[in-house]
This record gives sequence, structure tokens and C-alpha cells, in this order.
Amino acid sequence: MTDATLPPSGLRSIFGHLWRDQRVWLASVVILAVLALFDPLQARDSALFAGSALLRTAPYLLLSIGIAAWANATGADNLIAKAFTGAPILMIGLGALAGGISPFCSCGVIPLIAALLAMGVPLSAVMAFWLASPIMDPSMFVLTAGMLNLEFAIAKTIAAIGLGIFGGTVVHLMMRGGAFADPLREGIGNGGCGGAKIRAPKAVVWRFWQETERRAKFGKTALNTTLFLAKWLTLAFILESLMLAWIPAETVTAALGGEGLMPIVTATLVGVPAYLNGYAALPLVGGLIEQGMAPGAGMAFLVAGGVTSIPAAMAVWALAKPQVFALYIGLSLSGAFSAGLLFQLWTSMA
Repeated sequence: MTDATLPPSGLRSIFGHLWRDQRVWLASVVILAVLALFDPLQARDSALFAGSALLRTAPYLLLSIGIAAWANATGADNLIAKAFTGAPILMIGLGALAGGISPFCSCGVIPLIAALLAMGVPLSAVMAFWLASPIMDPSMFVLTAGMLNLEFAIAKTIAAIGLGIFGGTVVHLMMRGGAFADPLREGIGNGGCGGAKIRAPKAVVWRFWQETERRAKFGKTALNTTLFLAKWLTLAFILESLMLAWIPAETVTAALGGEGLMPIVTATLVGVPAYLNGYAALPLVGGLIEQGMAPGAGMAFLVAGGVTSIPAAMAVWALAKPQVFALYIGLSLSGAFSAGLLFQLWTSMA
């Protein structure tokens, strides 16, 4: 058998790899093609929406991609990994605090999270950062204070940090029982073997561009991370555009009116598949609160929607194994409900 001849099993393996690599792009193309056939205007709008959303997040994405590629090429990931080798509870608290005040969006932080997990950084500390990051950032704080009020903005920040600490602690306790030894999907990284970078750190070469091998490593990491993000975010933004077009935001948020416990429960459940980003949701929630919507329901909706919005959830699904994704959703649900309930109790006593 010559090199040009492959057995059927070899062909199946090649096509299998091609399908796994390209199926996300294919899904985006199929959606746009079907839209172009039945609703050309929506196809154009969805393509423009996805393109503009990618451009808006590009600065954060480029920064995250650059950090991941630079850390890999220089070996600085050893230093980053060592920073997470302290007491687990302290690392969880620092991760939640960093997530609550960082300017990264839920998608832009994905490359950094992938790099940390691949280094062997415990999932507990990473999960704390992961959960807190999409809920609040400096610009979101200012807008929340302006559109709602300062009390709401402070409470939402506390909710972000609290959810991070809660989620990180739950993961830590589960890891002590042997869970989540290797949280990343195949091909994304190796969280188990990556722990060797902590156990046997190598010297950091800051001027990586002076070595051909390290320059190649930088380029390969940057390219792979860019392609990974581009295919998943493109699909996520196309789906988000369809939900915005076909399900009016007012219809979703109007279901959250009223008082008592049920509005908070409803807001939490509606917030899980929420398609609104935090900025778009603020004026709608503010208007409903003025019309009598319970503040706790507004808080639950914003927290649940921020963590589980389509781009954020799809990024988690693409990066982590299904059991990690399921835990992420579960922590989001319970954390959002708790945040809404506590905020409702606080406002009723004020």
C-alpha cells in the first residue's frame, strides 16, 4: 500500500477531524443560507449584526489572544500558574474580585481562561473569575448607576463577586471529591498534564521573538485561538440576532412584572436563555421597575442573563466538557435567584 492510499478507517478519521473542525462554520453558513432563501432582509441583518458584534468585541479578543499566545511563547504561563498555587479559598476570592472589576466581556476572557486551565490552574479559582466577569465591569457599573441607581450598581457588583465566590467554593468542594480533574474539551488544552508547569517550572524567555521556535509557537497559539473564537462567536451572534428579531425584548421582560417570590423565580428562568446583553437590558429593566417590577426580579434577570447569555454560554460549551457546562448553568441559576432574593429583602427593609 502506497502513501497515497489510505484504508477506510484512515479516511473516516480524516473526515471525522474535518467535520469536528468545520461543523460550527457550516452551521453558520447553513443558517444564513436558509435565511437568504426565505428572508433575505433578515439574512443581511444577521450578517451585519454578527460582523458589528465581532468588531465591538475585537479589542478585548485581541488582548486576550495576545496574552494567551505571549504566555505560551515566553513560558510566562509558569508564573501565572504559580500565582494560583496559594490557599484555594484565597485564590477563589481573588478570582471573583478580579472578575467583578475586570473590563473583559464574557467572550473576550475565554482565551485567558483556556490558557489558565491548560496550565493546570484549579478550576475552582478559574470558575470564580468566569462567573463574576460577565456580570459587571467598570463601564457597566457607571451605566447601571446612571440608568437605575447607585444602590443597584453596588448590589450588582456585590452579586458578581458573591456568585464567583459561591461558584468557586462549590467547585473546590467537588474537586476534593475527585471531580473535574480534566475540565477542558479534547483539543482545547490539557488541564491535567498542564499541572507539570507548576510542579517543574522552566525558565521564562521574555524576548521570545529572538528564537525561531518560540516565534512559531506564538503564531500557532494566536492563530488557533483566533479561529476557535471566531467560529463560535460568529454562530453565537447570528443566533442572538435572530432572537432579537423574532422575540421582542419587551415580551420577555414584561413577564417579570409583579411582586413576591414568583417574579424572582420567573426572572431567573427567563434570564438563563436571555439574549440581551447587559447594556441593552438596563433601560428595559429600568422602565419595568418604574412600572412596578420587583427590584429583586430585575437583579435576578440581569445576573442570570449576563452569565448565561448566548455568546457566554456557547463559549463555555465550546471550551469545557459537558459536566462543567452543566455546573456553570446550575451555579448561574442558583446564584441569580439568591442575588435577586437578597436584593429584594434589602430593598424591602430600606
